[in-house]
Amino acid sequence: KHVYALCELLRDVPEFARVRERRKNFMRLDKFLKVSRVIKRRTVANEACDTGRITVNGKVAKASYEIKVNDIVEIKYGEKIIKFKVLSIVDTTKKADASDMVEFIDM
Repeated sequence: KHVYALCELLRDVPEFARVRERRKNFMRLDKFLKVSRVIKRRTVANEACDTGRITVNGKVAKASYEIKVNDIVEIKYGEKIIKFKVLSIVDTTKKADASDMVEFIDM
């Protein structure tokens, strides 16, 4: 009860409102890959990041990297490379709407 009451009090504090607003514009890379359905499972996305097969804006990215709109992501699957641009970030989406989150770039 006390934690809930504290959260209710802090909701209107400007500093906390800014942090909450900032968090809407970012998402962990592994979660984004799963939510956007680029990679089927979050654990597989984690493994791909750990092995250095995923780059964001030309730099190798960890699973905890905070992805944002307009980032360019490359995923290396053996000899195949998938490249896409992040168009939107949402916490959850339906399968039909997942394709609206990314724009695949021809190689």
